[in-house]
Amino acid sequence: MRITLTFDNGPAPETTPMVLDTLARHGARAVFFVVGQRIEDPALRNLAARAKAEGHLVGNHTYSHARQFGDMAAPADAIDEIDRTQALLGDLAGPERLFRPYGRGGTLDHRLLNHDAVDHLKAQRFTMALWTCVPRDWEDPDGWQGRALAECEASSWPVVVLHDLPTGAMAHLDQFLGALSDRGAALCTDFPPDATPILLGQQIGDIGALTNPGRP
Repeated sequence: MRITLTFDNGPAPETTPMVLDTLARHGARAVFFVVGQRIEDPALRNLAARAKAEGHLVGNHTYSHARQFGDMAAPADAIDEIDRTQALLGDLAGPERLFRPYGRGGTLDHRLLNHDAVDHLKAQRFTMALWTCVPRDWEDPDGWQGRALAECEASSWPVVVLHDLPTGAMAHLDQFLGALSDRGAALCTDFPPDATPILLGQQIGDIGALTNPGRP
């Protein structure tokens, strides 16, 4: 079983260091999708820098994490959400140029993107990294692992979304990683084709259902 483990919405001083320590104990690598507003704080950007220094990838998860691109009254605002965060990331963003849109609870539908965002991601050679497994750790901080394991076992290459936020959920990360190891899972930091419809600026998957048709 091959698994891409990702952490969204951080960094958080209460949680991200513990997550990094836990990953290190297991020799595991993950991908951290950070919110631009958070890494305006130098101390939080340092946590993202620590993640990169320890072998993890760091990606862009919008600047404000407040509005889905498909719901924006001014679609061009999406470009600012992408570029402000990318500028804050600077050298933390590797050649993969990973971007993950805000999905509001993990929903993949027409509210995810707009045409301005899609055109910009292509022009700037981003890789859009989506997800296949959302165990909703923010809603169920003590029970998410069971759902995550079941979803992982049902897929040949799941992309798991967790959150390095102070909800208490990451207190169970060590147990989850141990259970994956017991099942022979191999953690990686690349993404399956079905979760990367845009790869280094090239559209390789269908994004019609992910883009609001009502916006120009």
